[in-house]
Amino acid sequence: MKKLLLGLLAIAGIAQQGVAQKKTSGNPIAEGWYADPEAAIFGKQYWVYPTYSAPYNKQVHFDAFSSPDLVNWTKHDNVLDSSNVKWAKRAMWAPAIVKKDNKYYFFFGANDIQNNNETGGIGVAVADKPEGPFKDLLGKPLIDKIVNGAQPIDQFVFKDKDGQYYIIYGGWGHCNIARLKSDFTGLEPFADGTTYREMTPKGYVEGPIMFIRKGKYYFMWSEGGWTGPDYKVAYAIGDSVNGPFKKEGTILQQDAAIATGAGHHSVIQVPGKDEWYIVYHRRPLGETDGNHRVTCIDKMTFDKNGLINTVKMTNEGVTANKIK
Repeated sequence: MKKLLLGLLAIAGIAQQGVAQKKTSGNPIAEGWYADPEAAIFGKQYWVYPTYSAPYNKQVHFDAFSSPDLVNWTKHDNVLDSSNVKWAKRAMWAPAIVKKDNKYYFFFGANDIQNNNETGGIGVAVADKPEGPFKDLLGKPLIDKIVNGAQPIDQFVFKDKDGQYYIIYGGWGHCNIARLKSDFTGLEPFADGTTYREMTPKGYVEGPIMFIRKGKYYFMWSEGGWTGPDYKVAYAIGDSVNGPFKKEGTILQQDAAIATGAGHHSVIQVPGKDEWYIVYHRRPLGETDGNHRVTCIDKMTFDKNGLINTVKMTNEGVTANKIK
């Protein structure tokens, strides 16, 4: 028995040593096919919510990943699945998540609707914890129509300086913005009476996000085809959520030495610091299946004029950065 205990302790020591020796996150940050990652910070934990990258009929659930330091990640299975969203049957895509009034609101696309006669679009679910389980908030989609040519997918929820929440979304080369009600149960019109405004920049395909840095609004999106090698990330800068936005260029694209199809990203800022990371998906070299995508993380930096420097994709990922 003593020998057995010593052996178990030795194994535990080796395991602990192995964890301690992990210096970087590595890319991808998790095993398996995952895409369209939404990154967030809740408390002192980093969170990533990706699409489960599989054929559409198998995309009926979401997993999440959490980390205290960006290096060591824990998987949370089935934070939301179609059993809790009766109208969602397939193609559950591209989460967005926000915390408000001690609740966590999880926005997602579902069903890949092709016209306004189909059931589907952008839904919202709610939970008491970031790991869920999330349950459908409305019992129906929040946005269920194709407006301004934008397929209702790839939603991003943006909180402006005045506390107003906006939903920015759209596929098929069109991007809309709309004002969210304070309880996320619907949309409310702009001052001019319109509910949806198109804000499609040149080259836009899908995957919009927005953030503020040093008073400037950064609007980012993906270009190219998601199943091909030329998927990439571009951005523009404006002075308000409504722009006008001037396209600045491309900051993330394929690297023949690392991966292809790099895009559909999100961005996280370390609280209280001008330190930024881009969380994105890419396709490993040699993979040709459109769904063979992995979620990765690398640093994102800015030049002295506030322009985003080209992101260098790595296999190492990032070093530890705990939230203080």
